[in-house]
Amino acid sequence: MDPLAHLNLSTNFGAVDWVIVILFLVASTVAGLYAQRFIRTMSDYVVADRAVQAYLGVATIIATEMGLVTVMYSAQKGFTLGFAAFHIALIACIMALIVGRTGFIVVPLRRSGAMTIPEYYEQRYGRGVRVLGGLILAFSGILNMGMFLKADSLFVTAVMGIADPTALKLAMTIMLALVLLYTCLGGMMAVLVTDYLQFVVMGFSLVVVSVFLMLRLGWGDVVSGVENLLGPAGFNPLHEGSVGPTYVLWMCVLGLVSCGLWQTSALRASAAADEEVVKKTFSWGAVGFLIRFLVPYFWGLCALVYLGSQPALRDAFLHATGPGAQEVSLRAMPIALAQLVPAGLIGILTAGMLAAAMSTYNTYLHAWSAVLTQDVLAPLLGDKLTERGRIRFTQAFMVAQGIFLLVWGLWYQLGEDLWDYMALTGAVYFCGAIATLVGGLYWRGARKAGAYGSFACGFLALLGLGPVKDRLGITWSGEAIGLFALGMAIVVFVVGSVLTPRQPGEEG
Repeated sequence: MDPLAHLNLSTNFGAVDWVIVILFLVASTVAGLYAQRFIRTMSDYVVADRAVQAYLGVATIIATEMGLVTVMYSAQKGFTLGFAAFHIALIACIMALIVGRTGFIVVPLRRSGAMTIPEYYEQRYGRGVRVLGGLILAFSGILNMGMFLKADSLFVTAVMGIADPTALKLAMTIMLALVLLYTCLGGMMAVLVTDYLQFVVMGFSLVVVSVFLMLRLGWGDVVSGVENLLGPAGFNPLHEGSVGPTYVLWMCVLGLVSCGLWQTSALRASAAADEEVVKKTFSWGAVGFLIRFLVPYFWGLCALVYLGSQPALRDAFLHATGPGAQEVSLRAMPIALAQLVPAGLIGILTAGMLAAAMSTYNTYLHAWSAVLTQDVLAPLLGDKLTERGRIRFTQAFMVAQGIFLLVWGLWYQLGEDLWDYMALTGAVYFCGAIATLVGGLYWRGARKAGAYGSFACGFLALLGLGPVKDRLGITWSGEAIGLFALGMAIVVFVVGSVLTPRQPGEEG
């Protein structure tokens, strides 16, 4: 049963807002379909023929990393942690800036000419590592985005004041169908075209709504509200009652991964015109990594203060426990905004958030489908697939992912904050990838035996998921399990590489 079903939740979303949202959806879909005319080869489809300049690369990487799901999980962190959540934004910005200024990982990856990270694995370790790495990358990535559709649909239905569970399923289906339509047909060209359009709409709505909330609630009242509701733990992540040092260290790892090792970011490096554009894209993109967290954190803070000031809502949102508790805090921000933001502006906000959702879906669907085609299926078939065949299989994988998103989003019950779910499912891939990719790029002694072992260690991260921990009686925190899995992956990679001689097909 819905823990919020007994509440009479209101919304300012009206007829004019419906018009704004529908017009935006039509414009985005038409723009995405228009991009189909530029598709000639798999290179066009996967990396836009490596012709992306810095200004477009920055806009699209910000649009991708600032998806609606990003707003939802970040607002949830702002709601549950208060200002203490800001450390995640600062760490992400610093890590992206380091990658951009030094070219760490992304420049040598671009120099290799690989369109995907697993393609580099074949260059460095051999075809077997490429296929295994591609499978794990796709599995982890698809599982990672498993809650995107549900989280985004919770936003839409909450803002519109729709409480019927059937409406949630319908919203999930419509959103996915639109994205699949133009992403399947237009590939990376559609991703870039629609990302740029969505970046403009999203940026406008983020700024306007944030200014409105600041004027409506007042900065002083927000600060005092967080202090009254959360105490010192609402400002200091290291304070007792907040996340603690282990979690902060885990965020440092995620900051590096999100800009340097995650396939959706790596695609931006692969699509860049040259290495200098790669550095500029990630250096300026650091601002995007900062903004993508700070703005929704602030929205989550505003939701905390607003809902906490109303006795009936305060009990429902701040004291929710048991099954469904994480989904209650996940809905706090859209429900608060639906009551705070006036008609017209709430429509622009919803269009902006749908823009954010679509820019994330098209990139992620495109990324994992390209990996399955380029790095798993094509090598297994002996590279006999034609260009048209590769595109067709990539499109089929997109549709299969869409079906999974619908099923998994309705079935899986969050046992942790959405951000922490994404971190642990992503760790299945990146624990092994940190050792395998960084080792391959910067250590001549890296060997395929170490790569195989490190990939296997990544699956330990699944032990940190709430439902798994409950079933097995595990008491470690999710971040501690994630760091343990990463440490094991690095150790196994080094030991396996040192103890194994170079094999045919390996560099070094």
